[in-house]
Formats: sequence, structure tokens, C-alpha cells
Amino acid sequence: MKTISIVIPTFNEEPNIIPLYESIVSCLHNSLQDYSYEILFIDNKSRDNTRNNIEILCGKDKNVKAIFNIKNFGQFSSPYYGITQAKGDCVIMMCADFQDPVEMIPVFINEWEKGNKVICAIKKTSKEKGITYFLRSCYYKAIKKMSNVDQIEHFTGFGLYDRSFVDILRSLDDPTPFLRGIVAEYASDHIEIPYEQQKRRAGKTHNNFFSLYDAAMLSFTSYTKVGLRIATLAGFLASIVAFIITLIYLVMKLIFWERFTAGTTPILIGVFLMGGIQLFFIGLMGEYIMTINSRVIKRPLVIEEKRINFIENK
Repeated sequence: MKTISIVIPTFNEEPNIIPLYESIVSCLHNSLQDYSYEILFIDNKSRDNTRNNIEILCGKDKNVKAIFNIKNFGQFSSPYYGITQAKGDCVIMMCADFQDPVEMIPVFINEWEKGNKVICAIKKTSKEKGITYFLRSCYYKAIKKMSNVDQIEHFTGFGLYDRSFVDILRSLDDPTPFLRGIVAEYASDHIEIPYEQQKRRAGKTHNNFFSLYDAAMLSFTSYTKVGLRIATLAGFLASIVAFIITLIYLVMKLIFWERFTAGTTPILIGVFLMGGIQLFFIGLMGEYIMTINSRVIKRPLVIEEKRINFIENK
């Protein structure tokens, strides 16, 4: 009997844990009776009763497993680590807030049984705010054009991964994994299934400007060189402009020595222009350096506080 692993990253999802478990189990019992299952919750140090609810589920259903991290390791490392710890023949990752429809699970399994190793759920429509969806669309199109890897638009990680692909994820040993980019790079034969993203069932979203910016910059610095190329080109062009302004200023000063009263204005304009350009690109290069630094240090993806219902101890 094949085993389906369902990985659910959590952070302060107290009202959603038990309803989500009940919905998943109902779906599995009704549509996928010929499969065994495990449901793996990996919690990023929730501050509410999320862990208590998970422990309740682990106590009454041994197919429910849990990994509790010692701290919040972020929105990328924890889900990635959870996928690599799942033991099923296939792994489905989904969020804990019901935005990823449970009804998609049988659809994934059906496509998997046809021989597809990686199945990506693509948000064709969303019940989130229209402006948010529009900005995401602009971001995906921009990163797709700039990247040397054909990025997948509106893919959040929700989908199915065959055991063979999970083994690839485990072998990468990437301390700052960006799952969406890795899937685009190493699963070029993936299939895409459209779905409508639902509204969050309960609780508040944990995404804010800083988390979204972090996601954008991780993909930008991991899969594009365009930032550094732009910095080089802009620096070169700014140098030419500054040289021309300096030359014109010198010529005007020599020809109209007595009548030329521009003073230091052109110099100040040039200094502020060059300073602004330099500061912008120093910051941009800093983003690349931070990504490099994270990879060189090679800290573990997560550090576990404890795990529940795993046969082996870790």
C-alpha cells in the first residue's frame, strides 16, 4: 500500500489545526481508501495553542506526526525541512489556513498515478485582495524574465512531490532553500494544475511587507544576475555622465571666465546624483552578499525541539 505524506507548516494557526486535520482525513477516507497516510505538522515556535492542538491530534491518531522547532526559522527553511522528513511515496505540501483547497489532494494523486513526478498547483484566481494579486503577478512576470531559470508563475509550493524528487531536495544541502525556484530548476517536466486560492479560514496572515520583501529578494538574488549587471552598467553610464558634466563645466569656466557664475550647483547636483546611485546599488549588492553569507555559514535548516510519533529518535 502506497503512503501519502501531507506536510503542513504552522505558525500561530490554533483555530485551523483540528478543522484542517478533520477535512484532510475525511477527504482521504472518502476518495483515497487504498492509500495509507501520514500528516506531518512542522511548527515554527507558535505562541498560541497550535502545539497543544497538534499534540492532541498526535495522541489520538498515530498517523499524525509533529516536529516542533526551537525557534521560528522562517517561511522557507521550515516547510522545506518538513518535506525532506516525510516518509511517504509522495509528499503533498499545503498551508494550514485553508487557502490551499483540501479537495485538490485526490486530483494530485490521480496525476501522480499517471507517472507525473512533480505536480504544481497554480493560482489562476484568488480570493485575496485584487491589488495584492496584481502585484504578485507583476513580480512573477518580472522575475521570470530576469531569471536564467524558467520560473513558475503563481506557484506557492502547494503541490505534490514524488519520493524521487524529495530525495533530490534532501541531497541539495542548501542552507537557504527557495523551493519554488528549485522546483523550476530541477523539475522541468512538472505539470501545472490551476486552482482558485481560497480566503484564510481563521486567524491573521503572517505575511507583511518584510516577509514578502524577503521572499522577493531571495528569489531575485538566487536566480538572477541582472541586479549586478544593472549595477555595473549604471555605474558605467553614471561615470560617463559625470565626466561629460565635468568637461562642460570646465569648458564653460574657461570660455566665460568672468560671466560664468554657476558656482558649485553643477558639482552638488553631480555629487547627489552619484551618491544616490551608489547607495542604491551598494544596498542591492548587499542583498547578494547576505545570500552568499547565509550559504557559506551553512547553518542547519532548522533545529528541532522535539518530534512526536516518529519511530526513530533524532
